[in-house]
Amino acid sequence: MAKQTQYQARMPDANGYIAYSDQEHATWQTLMERQTAIIEGRVCQEYIDGLERLALPQDRIPQLGDVDRVLLESTGWRTAQVPALIPFDTFFELLASRRFPVATFIRSPEEIDYLQEPDIFHELFGHCPMLTNPDFAEFTATYGKLGLSASKQERVYLARLYWMTVEFGLVDTPQGRRIYGGGIISSPKETFHALSDVPEHYPFDPIDALRTPYRIDILQPLYYVIEGLHTLHDLSGQDIMAMVHQAMELGLYPPKFPPKPSAPQAANA
Repeated sequence: MAKQTQYQARMPDANGYIAYSDQEHATWQTLMERQTAIIEGRVCQEYIDGLERLALPQDRIPQLGDVDRVLLESTGWRTAQVPALIPFDTFFELLASRRFPVATFIRSPEEIDYLQEPDIFHELFGHCPMLTNPDFAEFTATYGKLGLSASKQERVYLARLYWMTVEFGLVDTPQGRRIYGGGIISSPKETFHALSDVPEHYPFDPIDALRTPYRIDILQPLYYVIEGLHTLHDLSGQDIMAMVHQAMELGLYPPKFPPKPSAPQAANA
């Protein structure tokens, strides 16, 4: 996570309050209005329930303390204000202690459709509603604990599991296939793409997910579909590191995407 970023997180004052500009609040409002208009019928009920609990304001960027009150009451989680990019050690330490890292900046109007760095909209709107769900919250904390003690190579495999679940996971429900991954929920293009007939949809298997390469800068070519959020809870109680080692022995699947175009001095994703 040494890649450079143009964004700087906003620092709170002595009372924990973060002041944002009118332009930043306007960007939040644009993102909120756009995404809330398209997620109905596409996201799982657990996400909708969490979004209603959080009651994120439409017209302004929320303060983290307001989000924390709901998360603590629901699952014992809270947010952690972090810079735009953090080391993997810090990321795993926070998740293991039930603290979800939130970079307190919002994307510029020029990057309103896509940016590689996770901003406050991605974290609060995309992820925090799901953290009110006990099954999802337990899996995320377990993931953090595993990452803390994992080797560098093991972490690379674990990252794929996180990507295919927390970020880009789908779930089958009695109402149909729905989204629960925050990377989809915070992206209008990905929201439509994920449930279309264009990408492949595979039944979730943790070893398969651990073996699946991905790129962060494209619409995903495939998604793994769980049978219910209980799948994540059940996975939390299994020996995930044994699965990581099995996946390492089996090796990666061939990627379903073209290589990333090379650029001078570009960091590897």
